[in-house]
Amino acid sequence: MDRMFRVLAFWTGIFTVMFYIGDMQKTALLFLVQTAFFLTVGYLKLSERMYMYLFGAYCTVFMVGFTWYSNFILVPGFE
Repeated sequence: MDRMFRVLAFWTGIFTVMFYIGDMQKTALLFLVQTAFFLTVGYLKLSERMYMYLFGAYCTVFMVGFTWYSNFILVPGFE
């Protein structure tokens, strides 16, 4: 399971570079933080259960953040 977190770090790193090249600095910074998190966790040599708990917590935080962002930031305006 530690290898899968390193794979996630690789892909979020690729997205970081692409967002940076596309002049989207805030999104690139967000993905850089995710890359650092996945890379750090990938080398901790935790148990399989702990990796699953961390991934579940990550998915929960993502869904809460995405729901908040889509409800309060991306409110359609009438122009």
